[in-house]
Amino acid sequence: MNKLLFFCYLLMALVSTSDDTSNRYITRQGQVTFFSYTNVENIEAKNNQVLSVIDFDKNEIAISMLMNAFIFKKALMREHFNESYIESDLFPKATFEGSIVDFDPTNTTFQTKLIKGKLTIRDITKDIEIKTNIEYTDGKYILAGEFDLTVKDFDIKIPPLLAPNIAKTISVTFRLEYQAYEI
Repeated sequence: MNKLLFFCYLLMALVSTSDDTSNRYITRQGQVTFFSYTNVENIEAKNNQVLSVIDFDKNEIAISMLMNAFIFKKALMREHFNESYIESDLFPKATFEGSIVDFDPTNTTFQTKLIKGKLTIRDITKDIEIKTNIEYTDGKYILAGEFDLTVKDFDIKIPPLLAPNIAKTISVTFRLEYQAYEI
């Protein structure tokens, strides 16, 4: 709970009501998708309710998403994901706090940068680095990329009977389209 309060504080600090918000950008409808390949059936889900804030003065980024907002092709997959694996009633959010390495917001050409930070899922925090494509178009920044997560790193328990049906590594893709934050 303390981590959740700290994260909320961080988001509020990034979008505080100070006079200088010119280098702060926000998205409330970012997209995160994950994919798991198995021999039996592929599992894919999409979350279009991802909140994120970037402060380009500090090159800091914060992301928060509700785990039960992932949409699956089959209702049973969603039920298993939320109840058995993620336990979204106990761990409702995933968060990321980090920084964009060597990013220059005045350079409006396409850039590929490394984002380093801490990803928290199920109250387990891991350091990660994500290669991210950044483009500036029509006053908006778009960050997109992909990375892999290992199920065991976040203590997700898979029953032995179902183990062949769930990949050990999950592919995650994201696309976050930011607009200037306005008070």
